[in-house]
Amino acid sequence: MAFTVEQLAQQLGCAVLGDPTRRLVDVRPLSEAGDEHVTFVGDRKQLGKASQSSAGAIVVPRKLGDSLDASRTWLVADDAQAVFIRAMLLFRPLKPRATTGISPGAHVSSTAQIGRDVNILPGAYVGEHAVLGDRCDIGPGAVVGDGCRLEEEVIVHANAVLYHDISIGARSIIHSGAVIGADGFGYRFADGRYERIPHTGTVVIESDVEIGACTTIDRAMVGETRIGEGTKLDNLIMIGHNCRLGKHNAFASQVGLAGSVTSGDYVRCAGQVGIADHLHLGTGSTLGAKAGVMNDIPDGSHQIGVPCQPEKDTFRMLLNVSKLPDILQQLKTLTKQVAELQRQQASGEHAEQPSAA
Repeated sequence: MAFTVEQLAQQLGCAVLGDPTRRLVDVRPLSEAGDEHVTFVGDRKQLGKASQSSAGAIVVPRKLGDSLDASRTWLVADDAQAVFIRAMLLFRPLKPRATTGISPGAHVSSTAQIGRDVNILPGAYVGEHAVLGDRCDIGPGAVVGDGCRLEEEVIVHANAVLYHDISIGARSIIHSGAVIGADGFGYRFADGRYERIPHTGTVVIESDVEIGACTTIDRAMVGETRIGEGTKLDNLIMIGHNCRLGKHNAFASQVGLAGSVTSGDYVRCAGQVGIADHLHLGTGSTLGAKAGVMNDIPDGSHQIGVPCQPEKDTFRMLLNVSKLPDILQQLKTLTKQVAELQRQQASGEHAEQPSAA
């Protein structure tokens, strides 16, 4: 499918600066865009690269309109990212969901309750008394354990595993390799050895949650591990037993939560954040990459570092650390000067001592 810049702008409801007759056939990242491609720039830092690129048209926020190179062609919009996403879907429309039904190669228990228009692909397993809502999709090799309850339009991708008695809210997506409901890391040390503590609780995933590939969410020892509505978890995240996350949290890859961590709503964690057990992350808080969390985080706080602390304190500390080599050199110089003064003083005092009568 091809559009002129003008045709695309009409479809997207944005303004054109530059040549409206250019022919466009696809979207590309800024670094790969050619003269028939649309790309996207989100902030002022990228404008220099955009001006030097070969892109046929560049979607850009209106707030950057005073800094645009007049020799290039721009599609200007208030929400440039949303416009670019719409452009992407014009050039690359998503395939509509197909209804294939239950494959003969899948194992579906006779006691399972299956809703309308459900797809269960070859090699999938649906256990005893499991309940699947309308229009659920269960990928090849996926496991939906005994007693699981999936609301409508849940997607469980290939080889994801839901242990027994897990609840998944409507429109949630579980990516390949995710494991939900394994026993938590719970042991007691007695008589010189570790004894396993049974985990009899469950996991509840609320609606519109997305769980990345190879992410693990452990079941509670008693009670529940809960992931709040609209929360997005990247790949390779560990959520320990009895954790309770609020609504619309967003955690990047390799975040790790020890047991019984709780969070408010709209909490964000960058990659590799580690959080000790029984702590609380306040509503609207943000943790920078590799932060080590050893205390509760206040609402609205932005913290980084190990141990983490408010950004301005961490930056001040890092600035001071960068000055340490100069400080050490100054200390060595001052130490030598003090030693010399002490030597001179001792020598002077000895010379001034009166001779014996």
